[in-house]
Amino acid sequence: MGLGVLGVSPAGARDPLGVFNAWGAFRDKAPHRCYAIAQPDPTRSKGDWRPFASVANWPERGVRNQIHIRLRKNRKPDTPVTLSIGPRKFELVGGTADAWAPNPRADAAIVRAMRSGEWMIINARGERGGGFVDSYKLRGLATAIDAATVACVRR
Repeated sequence: MGLGVLGVSPAGARDPLGVFNAWGAFRDKAPHRCYAIAQPDPTRSKGDWRPFASVANWPERGVRNQIHIRLRKNRKPDTPVTLSIGPRKFELVGGTADAWAPNPRADAAIVRAMRSGEWMIINARGERGGGFVDSYKLRGLATAIDAATVACVRR
């Protein structure tokens, strides 16, 4: 995964903190946030969006390790988005093309599972009715989260 794959903004807008296997870590100055981010493993399935998973810290908002999933397709309204890590399954809350943990306690449980897992699988149903899956390698995630957390503290 190269930094270009992550959609790095023009110079000065985003500070790269490092790339750790499949995960990158970044710090944004405005708004001040630090995050680990990755794209799913390549798939043959086309999408409406460029999918990603991130774990972010927003110090001024008191938010730590918030999960954000950009889905590859618009989600069918009122259908579940499920995140699976090994045998653990988590129900996410979703917008049209995004999904989040329902609360900070769920964010913490998901991040704990991510840190010890090998793969993360996102399952959802597209607005046209078909299901889709995105798979993320979790190797490097813990280091990327730690780099992002330290960067926000050292601001």
